[in-house]
Amino acid sequence: MRPKTIGLIAHTGKAGSAELIRAVRKEFARFSLPVLVESETARHAGVEPGHPIADLADRADLLVVLGGDGTILNVVGRLGDSIKPIFGINIGSLGFLTCAASSAYVEAVECIVAGEMVFSARTLLQVSVKGAAETPIELTGLNDAVFSRGEVSRLIRLQTRVNGEALTEFNADGLIVATPTGSTAYSLSAGGPILAPESGALVITPICPHVLTNRSIIVGADAVIEVEPTERDHPVYLSVDGREALRLESGAVVTVRKSHRLLSLAALPGVSFFSVVRQKLKWRGSNV
Repeated sequence: MRPKTIGLIAHTGKAGSAELIRAVRKEFARFSLPVLVESETARHAGVEPGHPIADLADRADLLVVLGGDGTILNVVGRLGDSIKPIFGINIGSLGFLTCAASSAYVEAVECIVAGEMVFSARTLLQVSVKGAAETPIELTGLNDAVFSRGEVSRLIRLQTRVNGEALTEFNADGLIVATPTGSTAYSLSAGGPILAPESGALVITPICPHVLTNRSIIVGADAVIEVEPTERDHPVYLSVDGREALRLESGAVVTVRKSHRLLSLAALPGVSFFSVVRQKLKWRGSNV
C-alpha cells in the first residue's frame, strides 16, 4: 500500500547525509508525495520547514530513516507510544535493519511510491525499572536490554527470574535480554543464538560468565524476566538499545517482557532475513 505522507529522519553525523536528504526529498517530490522532515535533519540539510519527531509520529504513514541500524534504534526510542512503520536507507554498508543502500535511493523511493515494500512485524521490549521511587521507569527497545558493570573491571552478580521462578544468579561482566531482532547484535557477539524475526521468543545471554556452564537460554514470547542486581560494592548499569546507561540503585528490580506493540520494518521485495544473514555473516557454504 502506498503511504500518503512520509516522515524523513537522518543521522546528521554521517558523511554525505545532507546531500542524501535533499536528494531523497526531491525524489519524493517528483511523485508529489508529501514529506515531513525532522527538525534536526532539516537544519542539517538546509531545507524548510522542519518538524518535531512527535509530528512525524502523528502525521506520517511511513518513516524513512537515513543512517544505520543504530539510527533506527534511536528513532524507535524517540517515538514513544506512536510506533510507525520504518524503511531504512543505509549510509554505509548494508545493515540488519536497513533495507537499501544509499546508492539505491532512487529505487528505494520508487518501491515506496509503488507500495511494493514487504513488512515484517518486529518484537519490541517493554522494560520497567522499579526502585525506591513510587513510579517505575518505563523504556522501550527494539534490540536489547543490557546490564553491565560500567568502567569497573570486575564481575557483577545478577539474580535472574523467569515467570517468577529462579533461573540463576549470573556472576558475569553483564547480561543481555534480546529480542529476535537483537539476537544478531550484542547477544550474537556474546555467543547467543540467532532467532528468526517471526519466532517471537526472547533470549537471555550472559556476558563472559564466571561459571562456564552459564549459557544463553531462549524463553517464550510471554515470559516475564526479572533481573535484580545483588552486587553491593560496585554500580550496575542498564542500557536499552545502546542508549544512555541508567545506574541501578541498590534494591532495584528490572522487569523485561515483550511489549504489546510491534514495529513494522520494511524490506525490499525479494530480500529476506536469511539472505541478509548470509551476506552479513559471510555464509557461503562449505569449501570442502
